[in-house]
Amino acid sequence: MKQKARTLKLTELEFDLIETVRNYKKSYPNGEPEIRYYIERTFAEYLDEPLED
Repeated sequence: MKQKARTLKLTELEFDLIETVRNYKKSYPNGEPEIRYYIERTFAEYLDEPLED
């Protein structure tokens, strides 16, 4: 079954977080500790951002 593509507007932080998670999944287990720490830190930063209208 073919999935539909979606177009979304993302901030730089959101795009960076998504790409880093994708890279983490590709690199497991080789780059795991460093990339996992970066993902956790970036996610925490994302949660602290004010909401956009």
